[in-house]
Amino acid sequence: MKAMKWTGAALILATGIVAGTIIGNALTVGTSSVTPGTVNDPVVTKSYVDEQIARINGGGSSGGSTGGTATQASLEVVTVPKDRILMVDAGSEAVIRVGKAVAYSSDSNGISDVTAGVDIKKGSSVPTNHLIWFPRDGRGIQVAPDSKTSLTVLVKGTYRLE
Repeated sequence: MKAMKWTGAALILATGIVAGTIIGNALTVGTSSVTPGTVNDPVVTKSYVDEQIARINGGGSSGGSTGGTATQASLEVVTVPKDRILMVDAGSEAVIRVGKAVAYSSDSNGISDVTAGVDIKKGSSVPTNHLIWFPRDGRGIQVAPDSKTSLTVLVKGTYRLE
């Protein structure tokens, strides 16, 4: 009999907690503290968004980072003669379009073939139509020793012929 009293009391207590939670949630749903379209939650117009995008693209400062501005580098067609080396600066990219090329590096490391996902070591063949990324300065591309023609390379970034 005593166990039944405790079970009944626990059941009544649990029912009260569930009912209180349901009623409390129902009362708070209808009273949102922010109404759409008010000062606290404004409706933004397309013209405002366009204006902000133009301001950001135009170089206006938004009070955030004061780092350098991003510039869009364009692809440049470069012809590399047989006796020259195309030295490409760090972070630049190149694509061999015509000719046989080999990787050049001032140290033992190489250049990154992003298309194939491999590292091309110094003196190794560089495939045509592959995106090549130069992770550091002092690296480049030169005409393969057995080739009789020059290279045609698309370069994005800074480079020089040596």
